[in-house]
Amino acid sequence: MIKKIVSLLALTLALINTGNAQKLRAPAYPLVTHTPYQSIWSAGNELNGSATQHWTAAEHSLTGLVKVDGQIYRFLGEESTLYKTVLATTDEENYTVKYTEDAPSGNWFNADFNDASWKSGKAPFTDSESKAKTVWKSNNLWFRRTFDLEDKNFSKLFLKLRHDDNVHVYLNGEKIYDVSGWKHEFKFIEIEKAVIQKLKSKNNVLAIHIENTGGGQWLDAGLVTEDVSLKNIKIHKAAQKNVTLEATSTKYTFDCGKTELKITFTSPLILDDLKLLSRPVTYVNVKVKSKDNKEHKVQLYLGVSSALAVDSPAQQVEAWKYNQDNLAILKAGSTEQPILQKKGDDVRIDWGYAYVATASSKNVQQYISTANKGLEPFYSTKAASTVANQKGLSLLLNTIVDLGTVGSKGADQLFMLGYDELFAVNYFGTNLKPWWKKDGSTIEKELSQANSDYKKVLQKCDAFDAQLKADAIKAGGQKYADLCILSYRQAIAAHSITQAPNGDILFLSKENHSNGSINTVDLTYPSAPLFLIYNPKLMEGMLNGIFYYSESGKWKKPFPAHDLGTYPIATGQTYGEDMPVEEGGNAIIVVAAIAQQEGNADYAKKHWATLTEWAAYLRKSGFDPENQLSTDDFAGHLARNANLSVKAIEALAAYGKLAGMLGDKKTELDYTNAAKEMALKWMELAKDNDHYTLAFGKPGTWSQKYNLVWDTILDLNVFPSSVRKTEVAYYLTKQNKYGLPLDSRENYTKSDWVLWTATLADNKKDFDAIVDPMWKYANETNSRVPVSDWHETLEGNMMNFKARSVVAGYYMQLLKWKTSKK
Repeated sequence: MIKKIVSLLALTLALINTGNAQKLRAPAYPLVTHTPYQSIWSAGNELNGSATQHWTAAEHSLTGLVKVDGQIYRFLGEESTLYKTVLATTDEENYTVKYTEDAPSGNWFNADFNDASWKSGKAPFTDSESKAKTVWKSNNLWFRRTFDLEDKNFSKLFLKLRHDDNVHVYLNGEKIYDVSGWKHEFKFIEIEKAVIQKLKSKNNVLAIHIENTGGGQWLDAGLVTEDVSLKNIKIHKAAQKNVTLEATSTKYTFDCGKTELKITFTSPLILDDLKLLSRPVTYVNVKVKSKDNKEHKVQLYLGVSSALAVDSPAQQVEAWKYNQDNLAILKAGSTEQPILQKKGDDVRIDWGYAYVATASSKNVQQYISTANKGLEPFYSTKAASTVANQKGLSLLLNTIVDLGTVGSKGADQLFMLGYDELFAVNYFGTNLKPWWKKDGSTIEKELSQANSDYKKVLQKCDAFDAQLKADAIKAGGQKYADLCILSYRQAIAAHSITQAPNGDILFLSKENHSNGSINTVDLTYPSAPLFLIYNPKLMEGMLNGIFYYSESGKWKKPFPAHDLGTYPIATGQTYGEDMPVEEGGNAIIVVAAIAQQEGNADYAKKHWATLTEWAAYLRKSGFDPENQLSTDDFAGHLARNANLSVKAIEALAAYGKLAGMLGDKKTELDYTNAAKEMALKWMELAKDNDHYTLAFGKPGTWSQKYNLVWDTILDLNVFPSSVRKTEVAYYLTKQNKYGLPLDSRENYTKSDWVLWTATLADNKKDFDAIVDPMWKYANETNSRVPVSDWHETLEGNMMNFKARSVVAGYYMQLLKWKTSKK
């Protein structure tokens, strides 16, 4: 009886402690998360504190307002500053300037400078011959644009500029901007009043010197002033009271005068339901209820920018409104529709169509407008536009819903945001449709089905979220669970799911904010834990293209390719250098992990000849790797990399295990013994007193040996447990405020690898000691982006990388826990 009371008391205290635990403040909050293109985030503490944006930081604006008894409150997004053109850039009209590529003498930036000897050319100036009006490939360009003004009385004036690279900008001889670097979309720089006051009616000059320091080249510049048409409208900022992040949902609560408003974004990414997973529809549910037990008149407004469907705001768009399947629908896309013509990293989709849908009703009003006219029908008595089709720049898709009189019981409205890519990827010359289209479905059918299934899908998501949280807490504690929840949608939305011509599933990653590669094997490897847990068929989908590349003869080397191309073009490796030991080890280990999760080696059997070739290469070249890149390529080349050697050893043992599962006991014994012999030799070569070195023959160095995790998870047992104990004990002496450095070379780290390294710990205290700084980093970093996996451990700022799939690696401890329970 006493034992029962003690146990009950311990459980009660644990629940109290969990309830009192600090809530994680996400670096950025996921709102709409489906693919690398359909990915919208709130990059701050408040949903209404800044404009919502694509993961690349380009504005993908969603605006939400509620009118309560005539008072308007903004709860979603922030009104973008609207501008009126003074001196047009090329997104609005063509213009011609004087320019030279030879350094001019004298005060070339003054208005009275004689530029008669300079050339005339149309903007933009760029090295891209397909986009240039004037091709510019030299290192320097001097640019003079002369203009007149009918009205020069501006309360504010802004330089509108897109540049690549360094610029020095003058207006009538006064320097107004000077910066090193580049910006691939227009930015707006306010000009000082003293300069504005010197503007003339005739012969003003905007003068620019631009320097190319490498990479692309671009120059386009003009002037704008603020559009103050909305300045007199009183819009209150709703008071955000709470935000809760779950695996599939982000939930906000606001005070809006005498009402409470709750808005929930749900991207139902349930990994074992491919139909639901691939459906490109996010639910946005808004519920309003009275706080004072009185009734209030309530209207909702949702505005969605056409920026969701273009790479650049300079692109012309077309929008439609229509009704179908009892839904009121708005649709927008570029007029050009360059399907699968753009590739790269800092690129947004400009083909296909964005959709906003809600249930048809007499209380629902939808209309298309320009960016500065969307709110008029909401705050005034002016009727909304009735046109069903409109073309232009930066259009808005507007929906107003009259909820009528709302009391304490409340009323809610469901909106759906969708995207039809038309085609998802170019796979070795064949344009593939997204998975949800493979049986002939249309976006209207998907929206209709999503609407009909809403309650059922929400229940499924809620149950999944609760189970994931509970499991992660059991596996690693509350802070560990927070990190798993934080990474869930980000990891999945960095992929596209489609079907290969032979029927294979393809789950293709984009190497976001890195080099834009598609299906990078060293992203597949760190991403594995999440997908192994919830659907190993998706792991197969990450490898199917890589196996096809080798087995078709298109890739002829005895190890896997690094990638299949540059997203969304998967026609062959575009990365400039191979990672032979890295990618060979990655692929074999992941195939063995798939076999473990599926309970058979059928997938390995299908590709056995290829796996055998890769294993033979690793046996020959993997133990003491030559000078080459590993997945941590940003850290540079490294010969005799001890952690890379661990990967090769584990991969050889994994290959032996697969052989055994297929009944080949001779090969199993051969490769297992070889791996164990290598492990003993590794310990001799890497030993450095109280730890193991970064590289063989480099005493005084160290590194995280995160590849050791497979020794226990796959039950390979080629290294004695003392290696893990030794390394973990040493790591605990090397911790910084925001985590364990990757190795002895720098103070930066990779959070996915730190979470793998924590899994090497054999007790909760050591595990927490390594994980807690990772939680602190996520909670405190000033880098307000979809969480960066590469950060500096002293100040907690990102080095590079954001929105990447590798944060799925945070699930390694959960994989270990679940595997141990089998």
